[in-house]
Amino acid sequence: MKFLKSLLALCTVLPQATWVNCRGHTHTKRLTGVPNDPTIFGNALNFWKKLETGWDLTRGATINSITLPVPQNGPIVIQPNASALVIIDMQNFFLHESLNGDPKGRAIVPTTITLIHAFRNAGMPVLWTNWGMTDYDIINMPPAFIQGFSSDDTSLTSFGSEMGTVVVPQSDQSIAATSTTSGPNITIDAGRKLTRGSWNAQPWGELFIEQTEGVTNGTDFYFNKNRLSGMWGASTPMQTWLQDNSITTLFHGGVNIDQCVFGTLIDAYYKGYDVIIVDDISATTSPSFATQMVDYNVALDGWRVNSTDILPALVDARRT
Repeated sequence: MKFLKSLLALCTVLPQATWVNCRGHTHTKRLTGVPNDPTIFGNALNFWKKLETGWDLTRGATINSITLPVPQNGPIVIQPNASALVIIDMQNFFLHESLNGDPKGRAIVPTTITLIHAFRNAGMPVLWTNWGMTDYDIINMPPAFIQGFSSDDTSLTSFGSEMGTVVVPQSDQSIAATSTTSGPNITIDAGRKLTRGSWNAQPWGELFIEQTEGVTNGTDFYFNKNRLSGMWGASTPMQTWLQDNSITTLFHGGVNIDQCVFGTLIDAYYKGYDVIIVDDISATTSPSFATQMVDYNVALDGWRVNSTDILPALVDARRT
């Protein structure tokens, strides 16, 4: 009832639109459903509130909210029941050294796992969205994407092509077997390039354990995607889940920050979600100016943080 009264209060006084017709007569019309409070951005059902310092993103649902310090334009107040952490493309294809994966992406895994645990402990879901295509997806893939993922500039080595085998230590399948690794080795079929269920498309190393255990325990949710963005087009499996669960605030991390991470984030922004990028759980193989572009634009469209900025508040939320 208290929440309903707050919604009604927002619409008590409505702003006016004024215009002059071709004969010079002035007309005024009230804008239905738009609050007159200058600190409210949005409408009665979907709004931010500008605070004296920072922003309230809870849409009026302030019970058990968490205040997160952010370096710029903060703090932000979030509702855990409406927030989620999105991990993007931290897959063997992009990270494993046997597949020429990026060491920068591997380097952010420990920080990523720490933040995953903090989100879970604070009662917020962790969402994994990765390349995981079907034959139907590949048949309908645009030429530009096929060319972009070709290994030798022919269509035969793009999506769905066989990637051969990799040899890894039996004790640690996240690394390549070399003359310096100990113990017996095993040979793994890497599978078809970025197809659903293949080894190359599964999360890398400890992240695979985190993802499978999280999904089993009901704290995490896994969504295949067939474009750089996990939120492209009219709808995706992840977007449907977000809508069904009334999620409005999304924290993003993964690889590459300027491609699949930014693509997912900017599509989420276009569709009205609150967007935050977590810089220290994001990486890229691109030149540094690509990351600078992302950081600049995300600061305009939402917020930038490091996990170290928000971890203490998430830990405190768990204690309370």
